[in-house]
Amino acid sequence: MLKHKVNFNKRTDLNKYRDNALLLYSLQLKYGIEDIQSIAADSLVDGYNDKKTDLVYINEELGHAVIAQGYYTKKKKTEAPANKASDLNTAITWLLQEDIDKVPKQIKSAAKELRLHITSNSIKKISLWYSHNLPESSNVNKELKAAEKTLKSALDSNFKGNEIICSSLEVGENQLENWYQELTIPILVTDKIKVENCTAFKTSGSDWKAITSVIPATTIYDLYQTHKTHLFSANVRDYLGSRKSDSNINNGIKNTAEQEPKNFFVYNNGITALVNGFSYSPARKELKIDGISIVNGAQTTGAIGSLSNKPSKNLLIPIKFIKCSSPNTIAEIVKYNNSQNKINAPDFRSGDQHQKRITQEFCELGRIDYSSRRGGAVDVITRNNNSIPSITAGQVLAAFHVKPSIAYNDKSKIWDRDDLYHQFFNEETSAKHIFVAYTLVKSIEELKQELVAKGETRTSEEESILDYLRSRGSIILLASSIADSLEIILDKRVINRFDIKFIKNLKLNEAIFEWRKIVEIGSAFIPQLAEGLQDGIKNKDKVNAAISTFKSLISAVKTVNKRVFDDFSSNVKC
Repeated sequence: MLKHKVNFNKRTDLNKYRDNALLLYSLQLKYGIEDIQSIAADSLVDGYNDKKTDLVYINEELGHAVIAQGYYTKKKKTEAPANKASDLNTAITWLLQEDIDKVPKQIKSAAKELRLHITSNSIKKISLWYSHNLPESSNVNKELKAAEKTLKSALDSNFKGNEIICSSLEVGENQLENWYQELTIPILVTDKIKVENCTAFKTSGSDWKAITSVIPATTIYDLYQTHKTHLFSANVRDYLGSRKSDSNINNGIKNTAEQEPKNFFVYNNGITALVNGFSYSPARKELKIDGISIVNGAQTTGAIGSLSNKPSKNLLIPIKFIKCSSPNTIAEIVKYNNSQNKINAPDFRSGDQHQKRITQEFCELGRIDYSSRRGGAVDVITRNNNSIPSITAGQVLAAFHVKPSIAYNDKSKIWDRDDLYHQFFNEETSAKHIFVAYTLVKSIEELKQELVAKGETRTSEEESILDYLRSRGSIILLASSIADSLEIILDKRVINRFDIKFIKNLKLNEAIFEWRKIVEIGSAFIPQLAEGLQDGIKNKDKVNAAISTFKSLISAVKTVNKRVFDDFSSNVKC
């Protein structure tokens, strides 16, 4: 059996998504997503009238969008049905072309957000996916290419002047196996590389040895042109692309390479790579490398490799080659060598005093793990349900502290900007407080999942709740509204929101259950929050007005729900 299938079959956390489980797994492998549950809550489309759209995923950091159709079968077949790939034509029409007022509620929010990102030029690539558990085929590829043309035509007709790259991908068993291997096999590129006329020095440890030298940029250029992202098989992130902005690091690398090649060596931090072996002849000044995977310097490599012309022969890059025999040490090498681009901001913060303290506090609680830096392949393929990734922690804290726009639109900026970071991670931020915020959001996500699973047995009231929860950003806005109503719910003055935590050391499911009582009461008033979702939770006045109305309604039912509120209050301190 293929290795990814063995891994997928162990992923019991995905079972609740049924036919969409493999589609989510595919997305997780490709984009290195640690908290796939949160992505599922936002990106999956449910319902009979989904217009052939199973998932719409938007990755703002990369400027990527994925429109996907999924298929899973337990029967033995030689290929997946091609008509499921052609269904993407229907999805494109409804997501990008149809009058938004006519778009079904199941996909309306996704269509609005996708169109907003396109018109604001924050999307630079849209991919059409057909994900399934069968071998790839020419029939499916043919239909995907036709859908790709439909996508291009829709963009050109409805979004004049866009420069979006259109692509399509059959994510079958071979593609999934490749992605899985890229995550789990440190070195996929096995080329023999020779560097001539160089000086190098060696060093070693108990289970590793290394050699440091320089490498011509032309060699890196050729490797990238040939192997693309396979060069980064051991890295937690691929090349992130470049924008024509002075603030963009990768664009700066390209400018230096083209305009100041002789100074590149002293301007650039260089590259660290894992190799299968190396040898160096001081007499011949010749370095031979066997296999390579870049673990630090993916942005340098991608910037050099994507130059419009081959770089100057004078351009030299500092490089360190490491041969290691220990899988555990390799994991640590990868972990601690990923800090070059601002997109990895959570990793930058992992060593600061607040993250160290919070990590230790979670260890002492013993109920749930906290990942203060992204751990790469392990966190992606062996999802631990009792783990809070750092990027998620920042998001739930922003939601709990009634900053829904930051939580939904700028969760990565929390880690980029000092002012935002210290607003949510400071001396007052505790593991217990993060746990409270996290379980509130998870309780709302679980409510949505349960309503989706009910299908046609949903009551009209439940259908109304689900209509709201289908909207992008709805979970975050509801969490913020409940958090802002806590003085009413607890019947206590909340002087400092960071003081809010559970009195007992609850398990994850116990804490979610505690919040569920409050969420179910609050869910009766979520139609009042719909206005706050307009413009992607970016209109501050509308957001504040919606939350204020929600609080008023919670206050109005305080007496009738006194027993529930008092019971919850007895388990919370502030």
